[in-house]
Amino acid sequence: MKARKVKGLDPDGNIADNMRRVIVVRIDELFGFIPAALDPANVKELHDMRIAAKRLRYLLELSEPLFGRGVKQGAKNVKGLQDLLGEIHDCDELLPLVDRHVAGLRAEDAAAVVASAPPGAADLDPALSKDAPGRSRYRGLELLMVHTRARRDLLHARFVREWQALEERGFRDELESALQPVEPPPAAE
Repeated sequence: MKARKVKGLDPDGNIADNMRRVIVVRIDELFGFIPAALDPANVKELHDMRIAAKRLRYLLELSEPLFGRGVKQGAKNVKGLQDLLGEIHDCDELLPLVDRHVAGLRAEDAAAVVASAPPGAADLDPALSKDAPGRSRYRGLELLMVHTRARRDLLHARFVREWQALEERGFRDELESALQPVEPPPAAE
């Protein structure tokens, strides 16, 4: 996912003003994945939202000296989202890997069963399949897929709940209102 361009930056301007502009664009990016990311089928949007959360989190962490504790708490909340979306992404990456591996095992077993058939056989005796070399590996891999799918479903449901809770408490407003410059301490005389 390519980051959105930030318009109106002034290289000679105040750092807090420039940082605020960048952060507001990154907040828009994060919130722009809703409602698509609330649908568990939207794998790409969930992954892209994780990347947007990572960008926003790092900016919030970097800008704490400029804006204070509010952005620190915002960064902590965004990190929680990023971590949860990362766990979902790990599941999304694992499922096709295991599925491809199982497909490879099936193909190897099919070839082994064909090779065990009598030369010139017109059809395959079903009894030959019971000795397929990979037969004992399928169950564990299928259970891994079931576990990963179920875990992903639970993680996504948790993401939806946590997102809704953040929205209900006004998370976006919290983030944006935290972007007020910290007053520097009075100069020592």
